[in-house]
Amino acid sequence: MRIMLVEDEAGLAEMLAGFLRRERFVVDHLACLGDACEAAAMVDYDLALLDRSLPDGDGLSLLPALRARNPGIPVIILSARGEVEDRVAGLDHGADDYLVKPFALDEMLARIRAVRRRPAQVLQDPIGAGAVIFDPVHDTVEIGGRPVILPRRELRVLATLIRRRGRTVLRETLEQGVFGMDDEIQSNTLDSHVSRLRRRLREADAGVEIHAIRGVGYLLRAAS
Repeated sequence: MRIMLVEDEAGLAEMLAGFLRRERFVVDHLACLGDACEAAAMVDYDLALLDRSLPDGDGLSLLPALRARNPGIPVIILSARGEVEDRVAGLDHGADDYLVKPFALDEMLARIRAVRRRPAQVLQDPIGAGAVIFDPVHDTVEIGGRPVILPRRELRVLATLIRRRGRTVLRETLEQGVFGMDDEIQSNTLDSHVSRLRRRLREADAGVEIHAIRGVGYLLRAAS
């Protein structure tokens, strides 16, 4: 899951991004509306966390750009503007939730899970392939009924491939799902993560295979 975090307070942004990455999300931090608008036009985000009081305007003004690319994207406002009229304005402008600063990190995480469970979101039911079950709401994996903890980037590779099981996934699509804007990506970085994931799945007798489609990308399907 790739999250857009729009927050101009550097210390808070670093804390939030670090927390979310430890929860195995991919996070792009943008500090102003201008940069966020450019990112929204280029990247398919799964969720957005928006501050309202940004140096170049109100974070609410970003919603049309986000929804133009992904009409169903969940948006949570994170703001110190906590009066009733502020919260009402945020929700009336199309935000799915409104969290007033300061807030507990665990509450933010619970609200992320909550908006991802809503019916408007697609592919929220557990997804299966072979003996693998991926839960997109909680970002958890089971193999043969047993919980399996995967490193963050291997989990993101699996999540991207299993959502498109049986179809070839372009390298560019995988990289977008696995790496944030600030990540340094070597030519073989993605291949290394795929190789390690393939080995883990084989050792766990997961009943799935990841095939490399030369020059194009990868394909996950049930083992024959």
